[in-house]
Amino acid sequence: MTDRFVHTMPWGAQWKDGVCRFSLWAPAALSVALVIEGSEPLAMQQHAGGRWTVETTCVPGASYRYALTLPGGQQLSIADPASRCQDGDVDDASLVTDPQAYAWQQSQWPGRPWHEAVVYELHVGLLGGFAKVTEQLSSLADLGVTAIELMPVSDFPGQRNWGYDGVLPFAPDTAYGTPAELKRLVDTAHGLGLMVLLDVVYNHFGPDGNYLGAYAPQFFHADAATAWGGAIDFSQPEVRSFFTSNALYWIEEYRFDGLRIDAAHAIGRQDWLVEMAAAVRAQTGPGRHVHLVLEHDGNAAGLLQQGFNAQWNDDAHHVLHVLLTGECDGYYRDYAQAPAERLARCLAEGFIYQGEASQHRQGEARGEPSAGLSPTAFVSFLQNHDQTGNRAFGERLTTLAHPAALRVAQALLLLSPQIPLLFMGEESASTQPFLYFTAHRTEALATAVREGRWKEFSTSAAFADPQSRLRISDPNDPATFTQSTPAAIGERGDPSTTWVRDLLALRHAHIIPGLPTCKALGAQALGSAAVHARWQLGDAILTITVNLGAEAIDTAGASAASIPVLPSARATTLFDSGGARHAWAVGALPAHALLALLEPA
Repeated sequence: MTDRFVHTMPWGAQWKDGVCRFSLWAPAALSVALVIEGSEPLAMQQHAGGRWTVETTCVPGASYRYALTLPGGQQLSIADPASRCQDGDVDDASLVTDPQAYAWQQSQWPGRPWHEAVVYELHVGLLGGFAKVTEQLSSLADLGVTAIELMPVSDFPGQRNWGYDGVLPFAPDTAYGTPAELKRLVDTAHGLGLMVLLDVVYNHFGPDGNYLGAYAPQFFHADAATAWGGAIDFSQPEVRSFFTSNALYWIEEYRFDGLRIDAAHAIGRQDWLVEMAAAVRAQTGPGRHVHLVLEHDGNAAGLLQQGFNAQWNDDAHHVLHVLLTGECDGYYRDYAQAPAERLARCLAEGFIYQGEASQHRQGEARGEPSAGLSPTAFVSFLQNHDQTGNRAFGERLTTLAHPAALRVAQALLLLSPQIPLLFMGEESASTQPFLYFTAHRTEALATAVREGRWKEFSTSAAFADPQSRLRISDPNDPATFTQSTPAAIGERGDPSTTWVRDLLALRHAHIIPGLPTCKALGAQALGSAAVHARWQLGDAILTITVNLGAEAIDTAGASAASIPVLPSARATTLFDSGGARHAWAVGALPAHALLALLEPA
């Protein structure tokens, strides 16, 4: 037995060969004791900077807490903020674990290169927990998915949550299963050739169950706050170390293939992101494929040259949503004007906003130049947890868009060179809503969240009638969770699933091999809802022409002088929805159509 799959960290309980070292950063504490169930409290030694440590013998599974004395005589009993496992919920005792207890079956798995990624985002709780997700992995592999992305699994209060209210970042939530079951999920995925990515939250803690501010007030800015509580102070070395260690922990100890950093723009010190990425690259070395993906509202293209593989491309989602639904409220206002031109820029350059003023942000400039980046630096999607679940009614595009237009948009997503992401249920054209759900433990917090949701939507014209708020699901109602549960992952024979499977087979055979050297060759709008785009794809040229509109595009008349000429007869038809190539040749690009061609470079 070696320490190969163990992350040795300066936080929490580190067990090896019968001895466990406990470490807590509590600079405000006057004294700290380790309390292991069934044993007398052990005084912990104070070190410079506010760290407290003690070593003792114990067995894996031992239940423990920290007992602190604070100024004024206040006594506080807490779980370990770096707990690897809880004996119940966030306020219960922490458990000592043996990181080497799990016997990895795929111990030589090196991962897969990023350009092979076809990502499937899922919520572990809705699919039944770690063990139930494991049972469904073979269906995803059969579909053509190569990476699953778990919404956050770190311990949160209660039994139901999206995961972004986590307060114990190192502990898989017991509502989903045990650490061993999570490792088995990752291990099984690797055996099927699937990467596993984890969504992590480093910009805030949840509003319930976080006591760091009481004994480590330096963890937070004294004069800044977020919607969830104090703003984390990334100028503190201990804070930077805590979260860098967390990133390494998931990658080394659970063997995740990468992380998606939630709301990275909300991290006060952006230099920490670069520092963390460098630590991950140095620790994992060149023999293993590890991927770091950002969600960053600032379209921070510069970070993609500093250790990060890709960013979620909200621009792609927003402009496609406008084209598919006609909605232009909120941030969709920034995409309502000339959406086809904006989509063309997205396909050719990645981000749409690269420093331009945002109307939604009262003229504030947003984004950085991205045209020089590889298409694989952008993760594109039609739906995800945010864009579906943050709607008042959690509607999916299957209930908002024309079915033919949605199928064509899905073909564009899966055949264009940017990395595609599917949201659970999308492969089977699910109409089940995905709602915002919680299980907050106090009525005061549940009420605050409920009222906050109503207030959030009150500015929309759709909710001008006060009675309309009664139609919005109560996040804390168990029925809200139940309503969000999708059907089983699509199986063979389902027409929608077959559509996705066939498109992904084309992607694997013809698109992915050329992605390592892929380069955009430009794109142009054709009318109000159609785009023509080209890419150098290895030794071939990929051309995609898509019409998301309900009207055909005249390709032969005098008004069509700007319509590009179709590739020569040497071009192979990769995908043609409804005879688009023939129709174009005789004068029209049909409504709701996509034509993908490959020709020699």
